[in-house]
Amino acid sequence: MVTKMVIAVRRDLDMGKGKIAAQVAHAAVSCALRSMKSNRDIFDEWYEEGQRKVVVKVNGLDEIFEIKRMADSMGIINEIVQDRGYTQVDPGTITCIGLGPDDEEKLDRITGKYKLL
Repeated sequence: MVTKMVIAVRRDLDMGKGKIAAQVAHAAVSCALRSMKSNRDIFDEWYEEGQRKVVVKVNGLDEIFEIKRMADSMGIINEIVQDRGYTQVDPGTITCIGLGPDDEEKLDRITGKYKLL
């Protein structure tokens, strides 16, 4: 099995590159920590394989919620990131969702249609 993590970022928020990088990092760390606790075998495999991460863009909040719904139904670890609102977006704004790490084929069923950021 090949493993990876996918982070889907909202493009409708017009966040700067640095802001996007920070939000993606929040999602990746949150998913990794959760995976370490609840799915250690997959986490270890992902970590040993080089911690592959893919970042895709989605149009807005509806797509974030659809990705979450699908991930939940497939038992895939996922974390929605809500910003604190200190800089570019309002407090509580959902900026992205992280998925995995998990089997690449499973994640591609959910996020394979989205373009890379």
